[in-house]
Amino acid sequence: MNWLNQIKWDENGLVPAIAQEASTGDVLMFAWMNREALLKTAELKRAVYFSRSRKKLWFKGEESGHVQTVHDIRIDCDSDVVLLKVTQLGHEPGIACHTGRHSCFFQSLQGDDWVAADPVLKDPETIYK
Repeated sequence: MNWLNQIKWDENGLVPAIAQEASTGDVLMFAWMNREALLKTAELKRAVYFSRSRKKLWFKGEESGHVQTVHDIRIDCDSDVVLLKVTQLGHEPGIACHTGRHSCFFQSLQGDDWVAADPVLKDPETIYK
């Protein structure tokens, strides 16, 4: 697994990961990966992250059904950020955020306030039981 050794892992053994929609280029979300998560992502062609709060692997969509199929895995020029080019699948295709939106990056700075610029596609209360 020489390719895993080329990643610059932080002091906690993690690397930042960005999920980008392959078809549109939209940035869907940011998360963390450890070695096991990145290895499983490469093997399964499905996004697997590391949950820092739960201290365990997080298979994207394990609760919500909003799975990310991975088409390409890239690293940046410093080898310290991973970019996943994905297709967002699920019961409601196109929802990547736990708020029921397409992207986690839905808040836009308007003057002195952060304003929700993208609509909720599905009420998160109905996604997460």
